[in-house]
Amino acid sequence: MARSSPAIGGASAGRGRVAVDLYPFLRVYEGGHIERLVRSTAAVAASHDGTMTAVRPARDGVATRDVVIDEATGASARLFLPGGDGRFGGGGRRRLPLVLYFHGGAFVTGSAFGRLFHRYAASLAARAGALVVSVEYRLAPEHPLPAAFVDGWAALRWATSLADPWVARYADPMRVFLTGESAGATIAHNVAVRAAGPNGDDIDIEGMALLQPCFWGARWLPSEVEAAIRRDEPPMFAPGRLDALWPYVTGGAAGNDDPRIDPPAEDVSSLPCRRALVAVAEKDVLSDRGRRYAAQLRGGGREVTLVESEGEDHCFHLYRPARASAVELMDRVVEFISPEELHLHGRRRTSHHGNAAAATSSGAPRRQLVVSGGPTELGRPKTKVFGEPTCKAQTAMGMGLRGMGKAQRYGFMGMGGPMVLK
Repeated sequence: MARSSPAIGGASAGRGRVAVDLYPFLRVYEGGHIERLVRSTAAVAASHDGTMTAVRPARDGVATRDVVIDEATGASARLFLPGGDGRFGGGGRRRLPLVLYFHGGAFVTGSAFGRLFHRYAASLAARAGALVVSVEYRLAPEHPLPAAFVDGWAALRWATSLADPWVARYADPMRVFLTGESAGATIAHNVAVRAAGPNGDDIDIEGMALLQPCFWGARWLPSEVEAAIRRDEPPMFAPGRLDALWPYVTGGAAGNDDPRIDPPAEDVSSLPCRRALVAVAEKDVLSDRGRRYAAQLRGGGREVTLVESEGEDHCFHLYRPARASAVELMDRVVEFISPEELHLHGRRRTSHHGNAAAATSSGAPRRQLVVSGGPTELGRPKTKVFGEPTCKAQTAMGMGLRGMGKAQRYGFMGMGGPMVLK
């Protein structure tokens, strides 16, 4: 994805001047024309007809079927059901984790049926051995927030009602997970906030896996100030454009001090999940917000894993899924949801697309992925996983991790509560 935006604030293709620039996702021109910039939006057909209840494996081993969640709003979803291991029938079938996945796209682009997010959800279902419900929520500006949050909540209630035959037959209602990247992670957070409220329907959430969550605020953090003046290698998101994002997607109804995009610590610490994984990317301007959020989650006494991918930018795992760092991040998500599935694949792990994260040794410089969390991290005090020659993934578990300046800064490694930057 391109790093910089052409013709910022100028005219483009005769449409007039840019009024709202949310590059690389969307631009709005003074005349009202909306230009969505994301490419590769072609839809992928589901493997099953919407009315079919019998399951047959698709060519990639994952059966898919589209469902309507709410006739009134049009909210829908695509189900991803992995095959193999007796999951499509037989008396010895085990129930699968139920994962609600919310795609990213700055609240304005993306689709559960598009190739990019279909590919990721299919890979997650196959690798984690989980029934994935990829939610097709309404997008701004046609449907300003909180429409996406309403759809997300409807999807959670629909899934946990076990009204769908696939969900009722194959899913484990005691292992419900919320996950998503970027704006999708923000939706997952707000769905969990509603589940914690007085009308939360007592929905039990086992865990949340939020990848590069999109949180912001009315005041920039020091790292965001630095990113705003950086000229050598600007991040995918520019802080100035992030300032414009929330007011735009809420239809001007809220500013960046809105608790839905800048959640207070007490809301985060009281979320109703028992475990959490938060992934950040080193070059992502949103990374410090993600670290702070992870620390606030940990302040609620739950088991929290913070995953940091060095040398990577926002949502790198979607656009380069074969990259060793992306495969390793998928491994961490799989291990969080279904630790038995990761160990089943062995030390040489292969992604859904057949790309191996093979153990190799090379003298070339390598990037690092570091994971920090609580003392019960699957009983593994320290692990190293190697990728392609340009990438080294190092996982440091437990309380003995050294050299984690940012993790220490944000309250990990037994240092008490989070440090809140002003």
